[in-house]
Amino acid sequence: MKDTLKHRGMRKNLAEVVAAKGITDQKVLDAIKTIPRHLFLDSSFEDHAYQDKAFPIGADQTISQPYTVAFQTELLKVGPNAKILEIGTGSGYQTAVLLHLRAKVYTIERQSELFKTTRLFFNKMHYRPKKVIFGDGYKGLPQEAPFDGIIVTAGAPEVPRALLSQLKIGGRLVIPVGVDEQIMTLFVRKSEKEFEKKEFGSFRFVPLLEDKN
Repeated sequence: MKDTLKHRGMRKNLAEVVAAKGITDQKVLDAIKTIPRHLFLDSSFEDHAYQDKAFPIGADQTISQPYTVAFQTELLKVGPNAKILEIGTGSGYQTAVLLHLRAKVYTIERQSELFKTTRLFFNKMHYRPKKVIFGDGYKGLPQEAPFDGIIVTAGAPEVPRALLSQLKIGGRLVIPVGVDEQIMTLFVRKSEKEFEKKEFGSFRFVPLLEDKN
C-alpha cells in the first residue's frame, strides 16, 4: 500500500475531528496528521483507517481510536528524548505517535502473533523504538527503569505496582483502569512514595492480561 494525497487529506480531516473533541497539543495533532494509519491495518480495511474509531487487528486486539491515542499521548506530556515505556505494542500505531514526538520508546507486547508482525512492520517502515519486547507488561521493564512516562494501551483491573515503581520522580503513568469499562487515570510521581492521581472519564479497551506463571 502507498501513502497518497488522498490519504493525507483524510488524515488532515481526522486531525480536525480529534481537535474538535478537545485535543489541543499541536505536536500530538501533527502526529495524527502525519502518520499513515492505513498502513497499520489490513489493506482490505483501508476505508476504515481515518474514521475516529477503534478497529480489530487480530489476536483479539484492536488498533485504538485515534482520539483515544491522542488523549493518552497528550496526558503523557512527551518531550524530546523522553524515555517512554509502552505496555501493549499492538499494531504499533501508538508507538509511531510517540516516536513522532521524538521519544525513546520501549514497548512490550504479550501476544506472540502481534509481536512478530509488528516488529517486522517497524523494520519495514523504518520506525526505530529503542526496544520491542515480547513479555508481560504487568511487570514493566525494571532493567531499563526509571521512565519519564509509561502508557498502558489495555484496560487494567488494577494499577500494577511495578509500573508505579518504575517512574522517575515527576514521571507520568497513563493507564485505563477498570473491568467492563475503564476510567482513564493519570499518576504523577511526586516523591519516592507519593503519587498524585487524576481521573479523566470512561473509555473502553481490550483487557490487560497478566502472565500468572
